[in-house]
Amino acid sequence: MTIIQIFISVFALFAISRVVVQFRKGGLTIALMLFWALFWLAAIGITMSPQTTDVFARLVGVGRGADFVIYVSLVAIFYLIFRVYIKIESVEQDITKLVRKLALEESGVEK
Repeated sequence: MTIIQIFISVFALFAISRVVVQFRKGGLTIALMLFWALFWLAAIGITMSPQTTDVFARLVGVGRGADFVIYVSLVAIFYLIFRVYIKIESVEQDITKLVRKLALEESGVEK
């Protein structure tokens, strides 16, 4: 076992513990908890047996399994960034509406 395998496995176990803590606090639904737990378990599996990604790489026409993992990771990261951006925009709009409503109420002007 290499140092990077140990590091990634320990980090993934830490991430799983954080997922469970967030679930217990009510911050995650059971579906999200299972998704993230399976995601981190898959990360451990791929770390321990990296040649398994070669099968998927060949299926999609990528030369190496490591390249496949990087491509999929980049696409997933950009998608998650997009989702976070949309959520932030929505929250900003809600805050703007709320601030306007409160300002009108405090000034005595009703809508």
